[in-house]
Amino acid sequence: MEEHGVGSRGDRALTIPNLISVVRLAGVPLFLWLVLGPEADGWALAVLMLSGVSDWLDGFLARKLDQTSKLGQVLDPVADRLYILAVVIGLAWRDVIPIWLAVLLPARDVMLWVLVPFLRTRGYHALPVHFLGKAATFNLLYAFPLLLLGEGEGVVAALADVFGWAFAIWGTGLYWWAGLLYVYQVRKLLADRDRRAPALDVG
Repeated sequence: MEEHGVGSRGDRALTIPNLISVVRLAGVPLFLWLVLGPEADGWALAVLMLSGVSDWLDGFLARKLDQTSKLGQVLDPVADRLYILAVVIGLAWRDVIPIWLAVLLPARDVMLWVLVPFLRTRGYHALPVHFLGKAATFNLLYAFPLLLLGEGEGVVAALADVFGWAFAIWGTGLYWWAGLLYVYQVRKLLADRDRRAPALDVG
C-alpha cells in the first residue's frame, strides 16, 4: 500500500537511470553539431561511445537499484531512436554512409509509428521491446562509431571501416526483421481482439 501520496515504484521519474537517459538525449544535438559544424570527429566519436556505454549502464542500474519506471521504459528507446536518426543524418551529410541507408533506417521507425493508432484502439500504447530489436540497436550503435573512425587514415581506420560495415549490415537487417515482427504482432493482436469482440459484448 502506498503512503503519503508517494507513487508506485513504476511511476517514479527522478531516478539515476532516468537521469542517465536524459543526459543521453542531450548528447543527440551535441553529436550533430560536432559532426556538421566544426567536424570534430574525435569528440563526436567520444559522444557516440559514451552513448553506447550509458545505454547499457541505465538498464543495468535500473535492475541493480530496483529503479525501473514507466518513464524509463519510454526514455530509453526514444534515446536509441533519436541517436540512430541523428547519426544517419550526420553521416549521410558527410558522405560517410550512402543515402539509401540513411533512408532505410528511419523508414522502419516510420512504419512502426503508423501502427501506434491501431494499437491504441485496442488499449495498448506500445509493444514490449524484444531481444531482436535490442540486438539490432546494439549493432547499429556500435557500427556508427566504427564507420566514423573509418574515415581516418591507416590500418586502424581500415579495420574500423570493415567492422563498421559488418555491424551496419547486420544491424540494418535485424532492425527491419524486428520491425516486421512488430507488424506481425500488431496484426495478430488486432485479429485476436476482433475474434473475441462478439463474446465480450454479450452481457
